[in-house]
Amino acid sequence: MKCISLFFPEVKLIEPRLFSDERGFFSETYQKKRYAEVGIDAHFVQDNFSRSKKHTLRGLHYQLPYAQGKLVYVTRGQVLDLVVDIRRHSPTFGKTCSFILDDINCRQAYIPPGFAHGFYTLSDEVDFCYKCTEYYHPETEKGIIWNDPTLAIEWPSPHPFLSEKDARFPMLAQIAENDLPD
Repeated sequence: MKCISLFFPEVKLIEPRLFSDERGFFSETYQKKRYAEVGIDAHFVQDNFSRSKKHTLRGLHYQLPYAQGKLVYVTRGQVLDLVVDIRRHSPTFGKTCSFILDDINCRQAYIPPGFAHGFYTLSDEVDFCYKCTEYYHPETEKGIIWNDPTLAIEWPSPHPFLSEKDARFPMLAQIAENDLPD
C-alpha cells in the first residue's frame, strides 16, 4: 500500500496493492493496522454505497457538529473527487484539491473531518463506497453550492445532475461561522 499526501497533508490518497492474474485482481480495501501506519487511525462506524449516472454531482457535503471523516473509493466507473478546506481558522480555508478515483487503479482517499466533500461522475455509471467515522445525521447535514465562484472549481460540465438539496446550498461566504468547523 502506498500513501500519497496531497495539497492538504491531512487528506491522503491511498494506492492499495493489487494482486492480479488471468482471473482478475484482488485488493484489500481496508485493514486498520496498515492504515494507522500511514496516519489514518480512524474509527469507522458506518459504510455507505451510492450509484450514480454520468454527469451527476454529489456535494459539496459536510456535517456539523457530527463531523465525518471518510475513506472513499470507486468500485465501478470513474469520478472527479474534490475536497474543500472549511476549517475556519485554517491557513488553507476555502482552498480545494481534486483527484481521479476509478475502478482501474482502485485508489482511495481519506478525507478527515473539517473538509467538505463532493464528486462528479465521469463514466456512464459509478458505484461509490465510503466508510465514515461518524453516523449520518440528516438534521446536521450542511453543504456548499457546487459552483461557488470563490472556490473556482473546474467541473467537467456547467450543467451537472444535482439533487434539489445540493442545488440550494449557500456559497461558502454565506455560511455562518458557527456552521463551520474550527
